[in-house]
Amino acid sequence: MNDVCAVIITGGGNGHQVQACLDGLRAHAGGTALEVIVVDTGSGLAGRYAENCPGVHTIHCPERSNAYAYNRALESTEARYVLFLGPEVELLEGSLRQLVSALDSFPDIALAGVRQVRGDGSLAPSNGRFPSGSHMLAEAIGLARVPGARRFLGELIYSPRDYGLPRTCDWISGSLMLLRVDALSAVGWFDERLFCFEDADLCWRLSRFGWDIAYFPCMTACNRQHDRLRDARREAHSAYARMQLARKHFPFAAAEYRWALALRYALRVGAYTLRGRYLNHRRRAARAALDTVIRGRPPVGPYPIRGLIRR
Repeated sequence: MNDVCAVIITGGGNGHQVQACLDGLRAHAGGTALEVIVVDTGSGLAGRYAENCPGVHTIHCPERSNAYAYNRALESTEARYVLFLGPEVELLEGSLRQLVSALDSFPDIALAGVRQVRGDGSLAPSNGRFPSGSHMLAEAIGLARVPGARRFLGELIYSPRDYGLPRTCDWISGSLMLLRVDALSAVGWFDERLFCFEDADLCWRLSRFGWDIAYFPCMTACNRQHDRLRDARREAHSAYARMQLARKHFPFAAAEYRWALALRYALRVGAYTLRGRYLNHRRRAARAALDTVIRGRPPVGPYPIRGLIRR
């Protein structure tokens, strides 16, 4: 089992997306032996679709969080490396063998990600700097996207030239990340209290234990999650998870981060309102997030916040 790379895909209700994800995975495995686990947290369509594919193991669990789904899947594998792959991500170029070889060559690297693009082929930022009040303020007022300033400010790394060469970074997007299981066991599994940003939280903990986080451009993947319309309920939960992350990792500056976050959503509400009806869905999402930040309480919804899983 140590020579096998486990692949964990958290599937919702769209079986066609899961199938495209599986097809891309097989086409770009590069000879790597795969143990594919699809975690079905939705209607069951993804699970039934995956069950028709040989070599795919399906787990059904309630819709709670990515962290909850990841931990349930991790209980069923003993692989040395685990690739976490979003159901809306399709591998386009390169091979998983190249990414596994990179981690074999650099034993200090615990987690690695690759280049991601949107459906139209444009760059999709997939790694960044750890959150802080100053970075969130730069995101709020748009300074994080200004050439020159964006190389130092903001949580996401936007500069295209930063995605051309291998490098270390603070965190990697959980939509596609290859993880060394020994490192995960050393720091504990995913924190199920977080509805999202479990990837940044894990990278933070890995860094504190002396592990490196790295980006490699040896593979390219299309992430169609960036093409989706913003959902108000999910945006509200996302805002609350950001505040959770701040309280957990920099509690003495969590208040400053919270108000920078409120400014970000308030400016979005105003901008979308001025730009007209066709952006109403984005305005509703920003408004729901702003209300959550102002209240400082978990939003009402079907995503319960569970206790921390300790291993």
